[in-house]
Amino acid sequence: MTGAGPVRSVGIIGAGAVGHTVATLLTAAGWCSGLRIASGSDRSAAALLADLEDMQQVLGSPVRAEISDVSAMADCDAVVVCPRAKFTNTAARDIRMAGLAVNAPVIATLGRQLAGYAGTAVVVTNPVDVMTRVFAEASGSGRVFGVGSNTDTARYRLTLARLLAVPVESVHGHVIGEHGDAAVVCAAATRVGGLPAAVPLRAVHDELSDRPRRINAGVGRARSGPAGAVLAALRAALGLTDAVVELCVNHGGNWAGMPVRFTSGTPTITVPDLDPTEGRLLAAATTKLHTAYNTLPRLTEGDPTQ
Repeated sequence: MTGAGPVRSVGIIGAGAVGHTVATLLTAAGWCSGLRIASGSDRSAAALLADLEDMQQVLGSPVRAEISDVSAMADCDAVVVCPRAKFTNTAARDIRMAGLAVNAPVIATLGRQLAGYAGTAVVVTNPVDVMTRVFAEASGSGRVFGVGSNTDTARYRLTLARLLAVPVESVHGHVIGEHGDAAVVCAAATRVGGLPAAVPLRAVHDELSDRPRRINAGVGRARSGPAGAVLAALRAALGLTDAVVELCVNHGGNWAGMPVRFTSGTPTITVPDLDPTEGRLLAAATTKLHTAYNTLPRLTEGDPTQ
């Protein structure tokens, strides 16, 4: 593997499970020239850098990684925002929303450090739909996207293919709204082999809820799926490929997961056709996310501890 990639640099904020996996995939892919790593722990940042250097040498990857301050990422083509505050999540329901109060100050601080950022920001930290809005409001950046609905959509297509005993490639459908308990399965617009399908919604929702729990129980935390969603978002948003990616975006003042069509890096939100029930569920999801954001009114300005 030789040569430099078409993207100059990508910043990765957070050296945990997802940040490590994203950095690994980017090093192997080779389409960016440099990675800048920032972490709340100097030890974890140094460890990740050493691991990436080993991989870079083994593969002959052109990607060079370095440790960086967050503020020094202002000239990166993209930044991936995936830190997680230290807390024990004991929630049995609304599991992702349990990180709201502890993660929001972290994300708001990062947004202020990257005030006016002109590149593409991809937010991973949960609850991702609210954290995406927090980062966007704190930074003032106009190109902020959150992953979550993309992973939900992948799980939906896999689940429906299994339940209907069809190839997953024949399943076309989306999950939108919240990356969480208020996720909206767009059954009315789903097509299997180009035709409308009878979607067993209860079985689908059970799997969407249970699948991440199984992953967490077995390997500690989901990493490959979210990291793959980050790469899909980066490739599309940076103009490396034209694609539709389900991402959290600002749609009419509401931040929620929507299919986004990227053409040469330019995003266009494409809302699926919804039946009346799905429309009501989406409205409830956006209200839930808006309400959660409004519990954090002081985080986008100044020091929230003062």
